[in-house]
Amino acid sequence: MPHNLLLASILVAILVIMLPAIFHLTRYIGAKSDNERKNEVYESGIRDTIGDPFNSFNVKYFLVGIVFLLFDVEILYILPWAVELKTLGVFGLIEMFVFIGLITGGLIYIFRLGVMKWI
Repeated sequence: MPHNLLLASILVAILVIMLPAIFHLTRYIGAKSDNERKNEVYESGIRDTIGDPFNSFNVKYFLVGIVFLLFDVEILYILPWAVELKTLGVFGLIEMFVFIGLITGGLIYIFRLGVMKWI
């Protein structure tokens, strides 16, 4: 058996044996605090989750999440641009200014709509 295959099979065997053992040991080693406050349902700032599932709730949690993803994904475009700035030259610099201008315009539009207001 090749050494790489032997090493991979040993690592898989260790993971299959050790992970369940570690999870089982945490029941005995870890601290236990069982109280009413800890067992209370809490999800995304919404405390009243028990009741009619068709009650309306504030959609701003989802809007803020989507806005975060949109502005977080822009970093995926800015970082490679920063690495290759010398090879892209002035044209790459102008393109990035246009891109950042569009992102800034979107951010201003979102603030004017009041998406970030919580009151």
